[in-house]
Amino acid sequence: MKGLIQRVSQASVVVDGETVGEIDHGILLLLGVEKDDTPEKAGKLLDKVLKYRIFSDGAGKMNLSLADTGGGLLVVSQFTLVADTRKGLRPSFSSGASPALGEELYEQFVEMAKSRHSTVATGNFGADMKVSLLNDGPVTFMLEVA
Repeated sequence: MKGLIQRVSQASVVVDGETVGEIDHGILLLLGVEKDDTPEKAGKLLDKVLKYRIFSDGAGKMNLSLADTGGGLLVVSQFTLVADTRKGLRPSFSSGASPALGEELYEQFVEMAKSRHSTVATGNFGADMKVSLLNDGPVTFMLEVA
């Protein structure tokens, strides 16, 4: 399971002209699910997302986490994160989860997030989404769990 996190001043997701999820200051998480992922891996990744220290403290150092700041979390499914791009000029998605497994683990991740964090918004799994963000920094990290 891979998560690309971006520290944002604001972010939103639009599907068919309608805003389905939005946050102010916080983290936009693009979530990629692989075929060997499990609910346990989802829980580990969520823990890392919530506790990863990417927000500035009073001294301007990245010492605070999303859990510390209480900012929003916008979770968007992003199957292209799991692409193998090492060879050729076309991505391979052989390590990606099936759509059914991807959706199941995505929904489990979102439910866990909502139970552990106060402000959680989402996109729509599998939809053609328009994601807008104002990256703060820019600060962007790829998170993975074993």
